[in-house]
Formats: sequence, C-alpha cells, structure tokens
Amino acid sequence: NINAEASQANSITLFIDGTQVSNTTNTTLTYTATAAASGTHWIVALAEDGTNTVRDSVYYVVRTNSPVSPLPAGVRDGINYIDNQTVTLVLHAPYKNSIYAIGDFNNWVASTSFLMNKTSSDINNPDTRFWITLTNLTQGKEYAFQYLIDENLKIAEPYTDKILDPWNDKYIPQETYPDLKPYPEGKTEGIVSVFQTAQQTYNWNTNVFSPPAPEDLVVYELLVRDFTEKANYQTMIDTINYLKNLGVNAIELMPVNEFEGNDSWGYNPSFYFAVDKAYGTKNKFKEFIDTCHANGIAVIMDMVLNHSYGQSPLVQMYFDPNAGDWGQPTAQNPWYNETSPNSTYSWGYDFNHESPYTKAFVDSVNHYWLSEYKVDGFRFDFTKGFTNTPGDGWAYDAARIAILKRMYDKIKSFNPNAYVIFEHLTDNSEETELANYGIMLWGNMNSNYSEAAMGWNDNGKSDLNWAAYTSRGWNNPNLVSYMESHDEERMMYRNLNYGNESGSYSVKDLNTALKRIELAAAFFFTIPGPKMIWQFGELGYDVSIDYNGRVGKKPILWNYFDQADRYRLYQVFQALIKLKKEEQVFKTSDFSLDVSAEEKVIHLNDASMNVTIIGNFDVLARNVNPNFQSTGNWYDYFSGDTLNVTNTSAEIKLEPGEYRIYTDKKLTTPDIVTSVKKLSSENNTLKTLKVFPNPANSYTKIQIYSEKYIEQATINVFNIQGVLVKKLYQGRLNKGNNEFIWDLSSGKGQKLSQGIYLIRVQSKNGINNTMIFIN
Repeated sequence: NINAEASQANSITLFIDGTQVSNTTNTTLTYTATAAASGTHWIVALAEDGTNTVRDSVYYVVRTNSPVSPLPAGVRDGINYIDNQTVTLVLHAPYKNSIYAIGDFNNWVASTSFLMNKTSSDINNPDTRFWITLTNLTQGKEYAFQYLIDENLKIAEPYTDKILDPWNDKYIPQETYPDLKPYPEGKTEGIVSVFQTAQQTYNWNTNVFSPPAPEDLVVYELLVRDFTEKANYQTMIDTINYLKNLGVNAIELMPVNEFEGNDSWGYNPSFYFAVDKAYGTKNKFKEFIDTCHANGIAVIMDMVLNHSYGQSPLVQMYFDPNAGDWGQPTAQNPWYNETSPNSTYSWGYDFNHESPYTKAFVDSVNHYWLSEYKVDGFRFDFTKGFTNTPGDGWAYDAARIAILKRMYDKIKSFNPNAYVIFEHLTDNSEETELANYGIMLWGNMNSNYSEAAMGWNDNGKSDLNWAAYTSRGWNNPNLVSYMESHDEERMMYRNLNYGNESGSYSVKDLNTALKRIELAAAFFFTIPGPKMIWQFGELGYDVSIDYNGRVGKKPILWNYFDQADRYRLYQVFQALIKLKKEEQVFKTSDFSLDVSAEEKVIHLNDASMNVTIIGNFDVLARNVNPNFQSTGNWYDYFSGDTLNVTNTSAEIKLEPGEYRIYTDKKLTTPDIVTSVKKLSSENNTLKTLKVFPNPANSYTKIQIYSEKYIEQATINVFNIQGVLVKKLYQGRLNKGNNEFIWDLSSGKGQKLSQGIYLIRVQSKNGINNTMIFIN
C-alpha cells in the first residue's frame, strides 16, 4: 500500500520502476501495488503545482535466494583487502536468510547486485559465512558501509578498524582526529564501519624492542581522558618524558578500543579491532607506541573480553529485546550466553568462553593488537568471569583455568614475550596455579597500604605480607601488586580525610600525608616482583574516586608537579624505581618481611648487596629493631649517612612516619629537593602561565594570559637552588594571550643540563611561577 501526500499540488503522479502507474489531481494519492519479481524496485512520486515540481522516492526489496558459494581462498572474517581496488567482506552469520552489503559503493541501496553469497544452504549450519567481493573501488578512498540482515537489521562490520558514530563523532576535536570522514546523514542509521584500500602505512622507527623482564616491570596505569587536558595520543607523545624520567618501563592503558560514547573508562567495549577515535587516529596510536618503545617503555592494553554492551554488532545480530530486564542475547548467539552465570558480578552481555566461536574471536582480537600495533601484552579485565560455572567466581574453577590457560598459550604462540596479566582476584589456590603456569596477576593491596599510610594498624589492617608473591606460596614473581589502581580510592584522599592523629602529629596535614605516601612507597617498590602505580600517585593525587561520579572525569592537576612537597614525592618514587630496576638485590628470592604491625622491617639478601628497610607506621615515635644481617658499615640510601653497626639488634628510634633504607654497599645518594621558594602573586594581573610540552627537550611554548597591557615584563629561568640561569624575554605583554617559544635545541642559545627549573614571569603588576623539567 502506497500513500503520497503533498502540502500543495495540482497533481501527483506515481511511477514504479520508471513506469507510470497512477495519477491524481488531489494532494493525496493512494495506490495498491502488486509486488514485482525478485529484486530491488523503486517507487517515485512527482507533485506539481503548475510552477514547481518536487519528488520523493522509496524502494522495496523482494527477497532473492542468496547464492551459495564457498569462501574465496585466503579470506577470513571481516574486511579482506585483495588489491588496491578490491575488497572481500566476510560475515559469520548462521541462522540468517539474506544479507546485503550497503554503503557508499551503492548509495546505501540494498540492490540485488549486492546480495551477499553464503557458504551453506542449511540455515542452521553454525559455521555459515556470508561474503561479497567489491570491485572497481577508488584507490585510497574511505567507504562507509553496513550489513542489512534479513531486511530489518543494520549492523557495522564487527572486525572493522574504524567506525563512524552518528551521536558522538561531532564532539571529537579536529586537532585530535583531523579530517574525520562525515557520517552519511540521511542515508542510514546507527553505527557504520569503514574500509579503505591503499591506506597510508605507518613506518615504524623502532622495529625491534626488547620488553623488560616481567619481574622488572614498573607499570604506570593511566586513563588517556584524565591524564592530559587534550586527552589524545599526540599529547601523550609530547608528555612521554615525564614518565621516562619517573623511571616506569611500562604503560598500561585503560581500554582504548572502541567503547560506547566518547567519555568513558572504556569497560563498555563495542568494536574490538578499532582504536577509539576520541583519542586519535590509529596511526597516531601507533606513533605513541613507537615513541614508548624508543624510550624503553612497553605498552600494555587493558582488554575487556568478559562482556560487551548493546552497540556491539555481535550482540545485536542475535538479540531478543523483550527478554530479561533489558533484553538479552538469544540461544542462537554464537558468542554470548543468554544470561551471565555470575549473578553477583555481571555487566552488559556475557561472553560464552566455552564456545569455539568465542575462542576464535578472542584469539583474533589478541593477535591483531600484538601484530598490527606491536603492543607488548594485555591486562585482561575480570578474568574470573571467563567461565560458565554458576556462582560469584571466587571458588576454584577447573573449567575456567582450562579456558584461561588455552588463551595464554595462544598468545604466547603469537609472541613468546607478550605480557599476560589477569585481574582475577579469586581464591589463592586458583591464582597460585595460574601464576605457576607463567601468568601474571593483579594483586590489590590498596586497603592494606591505605590503612598503613593513614596510621591505622590495629587488627592487622596494615599487614603488607600479601604484597609478596612468596607470602602467597607462588613459585614465580608473577604478582603485579599495587597500592592504587583505577578501581580504588586514592590513598592521599584517605590520608587527608581519615588519617590518624596524635598530639601535633596529624596524617591529615598535607605535608605529613605526602610523607606517609613516601613511607608506603618504601615498603612497596622494594618488595621483589612487578609493580604498578596509578596515574599521579607519584604526586599525591588527592581527588576522590567518587568525584563527579565514580567513572566521571577527574581534574587533571599537573600543577602538582610545581609544588615542592609533591615534587619531592615524585623524586622519591623516581629514586625507589631506580633502585628496583638497577640493583640485583631487588630481584632476589632470598628476602623476608616483618610487616604486619606498626614497626615494619624488610630484609633482602644477594651476593651483590644486602638491604634492610625499617619504617614506623604509627603516629607515635617508636624504637625499631632492624635485625641487620651483619655488623659493619651500613648506608642510608636517601641521606648518604653511614651507620657503623656493632649490634645487629640495637634499636633505632624512628619518628612517626619515618623510614630508612640501609644497604651494606655504598650507593649514590639521590638528589631529593627539600623546598622551592614560592613568590606571592597577590593583586596579580598575570593570571595564567602555562608551559607545554613539559617535560621538554627540544622546545617549549610559554603561554601567559594578562588581564591588562604591561609595558615592561621579564621571563627568567632559575635552577632549583634559585640561581638565575637564563633570561628569556624582556619587554611588553599584551592584554590577553601572549606566547613565546623557547628553543632548547643544541647550538641555539644556552644549553641547560637535565633537571627541574623554575620559570618566573615578573612585572610591577605581579609575579607568576611554574616549573619545567628539561630532558
């Protein structure tokens, strides 16, 4: 039944496949057509008022039996580039009758010419693939496309490496993703996928990278969205020296494959082979990884294969919107359970990891990122969910272990050096088996380290024993312990809000709270095994995890780096990381912990050196028995002082929060800043002073915002001791924004040595200071 209506018209004429079938002099026309033969048919209505003619059109499809044909040799699921003008699309889609490829190549029309072949005439064959080869494509052109399944469902290609999103792409800055292909408005709806022949190849600068040994890892977990103001890979590249100078040798990125929306932690994945455009292009992501490798830093991807949400085409293809509370996958879905077997911990739609199709998909995902992007490994989210065994996942589960070992073995067959880290958090009996198999596991010590830092030690709250793999009975140092991760409350927030007090000593005091983080770090990095820190923990980040909602955006406080006491904490982390990476004793298996009470002691023994670490986690002064391994000279790592030990058990008095790291070999004393002079900026019209990139090695931009025109101002650089080392500028400042380029490259101006410097802008109207690290 066809209805055509015009707001004003002398006549309406109806055509079907170019033949006139009806005409009226009214503003409304109705007509009943008999469906024609199989294929695509066009209906066109023309309305005229004597002066103007307007038209509208629609097409209908009479189903044609899909041709049955085997897959061409050498193709696989997804987009297959045959040559610069030819692409073969393959979709795994059992239980479906017909699928059309629609897109820019056919003006989004489901014509018979683009009806896909299928590999089996049996609709119930679970291995059925639909495929089509597209020819005469324009070399290098991006084509948007979808699959139209059984004439009622449009989905994007599950294996695509790029999507276009009608709801969120418009909010991605041009700077982050230059010249993003526009969404095909008015031609389709929903997310579309993209293919492009003859793509620009990324030329890797670091072709061979040897990742650090697993036991030597110092991992820096970060969320791109909350680490830099511009939240993109280019800014991450510009900031890499900050992490290199800190000493970390691996970056663990919270999920960066396509997730739903632009603003997310990333644990709502939708497309597993596409870099989320909110952070930049896929080649820019490769450049970020390349830059990390050039600086000796491995890249670990956080991968979510426990669940997906409703935008995943694998969910949409077999989905009952009326089942359950919010709809759920059907029993036909090759990849997902209808409902999660874990009712306690359940998110989105649960992968069925016992399905051979899920196993194949998982292997494809892992191989793709290892090979295409040269990532160095994965942190897998919620691996205790990789099972169909009912329950909350805590108890030993042999079926789950078999699933995880199979995945691990497959990854190692792709890349023997790849890191495999599980967020497992199950009973230790299962974690022990996985660890002894070679798998690394997250070790959540947030609660214990937080209690220790706050000064609450009753009832074993601050027991740190579980931070050591040996305390768990593991054979190998495969415990990635951490004081903080993305998932826990920040230690500094707890210190400042819930810290213990005694007399004038209060953990709630900012400087004291920072010193307590130092104390905790001294008993964290020194325990053998891989370590992980959460972004800005090295600066004492003190904004609650629940600020703006648990997963909401958090303030990016790079100004913390300019504050002396926070910068001191950065330097302490830096010094401890250096110790861990460079001194053999911190890899030893011969160590012991006495860390369950207020007075904590660690002993490490090695042929190269022995270490004794003591700390007072109370809020009162305490005498600590160091129980040195031998008499003789011992050296305080941070002060450089020598202690002649004649009685190994002679107690040492420690003030609250005080700690010592003693070695029986003299080490270079780290240069830790004690204070940076801060100048008053009252009545200051110089409201903003920004330096970028920071750290810098070839150049940096200095941006100054002034509320008024200033006739005479100076920009000078001071070293950390307050000595003037460079005069950058003397002259006027305009009202508004002012920008200066400081060329740091050799041969142009004074070459400063690596270190921290103070940039000072000064005029009679005020003073502003900021710090910069020159690498």
